[in-house]
Amino acid sequence: MQNFQDRIRGSLIGGAIGDALGYPVEFMYSFEEIQGRYGERGITRLDTRQSLWSEASKAVVSDDTQMTLYTANGLLNAIEKGVSPKFGICEAYVEWYLTQIGKKSRKHKECWISSVPELNARRAPGITCMSSLDDIYRGKEPINNSKGCGGVMRIAPIPLYAAVDGRMSVEDADLLAGEAAEITHQHPLGFISAALMSHIIFRLALDPEPTQEGMKGYIREGIARIRELYKAYPSSVEEMAELAERAISLLDNGKTDLENIGCLGEGWTGDEALAIALYCALKHFDSFEDALIAAVNHRGDSDSTGAVTGNILGAAIGYDNIPQFFKDDLELHDLILHMADDLYRGKKTPSYPPA
Repeated sequence: MQNFQDRIRGSLIGGAIGDALGYPVEFMYSFEEIQGRYGERGITRLDTRQSLWSEASKAVVSDDTQMTLYTANGLLNAIEKGVSPKFGICEAYVEWYLTQIGKKSRKHKECWISSVPELNARRAPGITCMSSLDDIYRGKEPINNSKGCGGVMRIAPIPLYAAVDGRMSVEDADLLAGEAAEITHQHPLGFISAALMSHIIFRLALDPEPTQEGMKGYIREGIARIRELYKAYPSSVEEMAELAERAISLLDNGKTDLENIGCLGEGWTGDEALAIALYCALKHFDSFEDALIAAVNHRGDSDSTGAVTGNILGAAIGYDNIPQFFKDDLELHDLILHMADDLYRGKKTPSYPPA
């Protein structure tokens, strides 16, 4: 099998690339507006002109990648301290929240990545994430009915950590991913989508020779699993299942990616973001570049659909098979690799940047 460490690297870097590719067009109102700025195919390369908050000639990532890194750091904190993984992840999210409001806390200072300037920059943080974490920071229980994609876009580190040497079963990883999303997004579709995404990444990362047909099988296996795990939410489970099956059904209809993505939604909700990512990863299973171009060139939540697509396909193909031109221009590339390697080892090595 291809080096599993490379698969973890591929998933985290792939997600960050999709995030950075989609971030400049996230709030454009139409594909025509994207074309007006980037040409007929839309945005196809990382835009390094956005680097007001970063070193020159790097394409910046959004809150999606920031929170993904905090998921990883929080999970590893929990393992090191012997506390509940959900608790460690929640504490890390609160620490991320504090970076977004420029506040220091004696209690919340466990994440070594909080010292990195790029992870203190505000990159369009989600309203639901911010309000929920503000409640938690103030000792209140967050209450909302949000199914936004802010939960699903950040959970990739969980199945990646879990799959190494059988640290966790796929079911336990799926449950933890759902719990991590539910910290901020409490509509069932906000966290059931995260559990399904976890299942697919777990299976793809361990598959020695992943294929498009194999991925379809993992999607359907994941649907069966969420039916078992979330019996209390049958209607939401079936909504997620129907949308995932629709993504599969659109693959060979002869329509454009833009048309097919329009049949799945705009990606602002967890179920839609995952469905769009599943379509793009399946349709372009043999081309990471084409998958990400499809995933971000639409009128919806382009950075999140790009991030989830990159997480999924990166887990299947690994870091070495991602085009070098994407990796060269990516903000925090080395830090993301460092965190991926920590997930593989199962412990923190907070020595970034290397001496």
